[in-house]
Amino acid sequence: MKIGYVSVSNTDDSHALDLQEDALRALGVDTTTTYYDRLSSRKDNRPGLDACLKSLRKGDTLVVWKLDRLGRNLSNLINTIQNLNDR
Repeated sequence: MKIGYVSVSNTDDSHALDLQEDALRALGVDTTTTYYDRLSSRKDNRPGLDACLKSLRKGDTLVVWKLDRLGRNLSNLINTIQNLNDR
């Protein structure tokens, strides 16, 4: 199953939200399996990402528009990917 994650920096950034949603839909991600965060990427607490990562099962594919949506910085991105790989 394809699981999507969309993140925008603030609630007013609807253009970026639309771009991400369109890209995920084009790749076959259903909106019912897409998780969202609408807050600063500098925040440690990202409930949408947490729920998204917890929902992933063996064989699922995580789809993001760009890698910068998945990690706050390179170190965070590497840790997130390593945690997924370890699972």
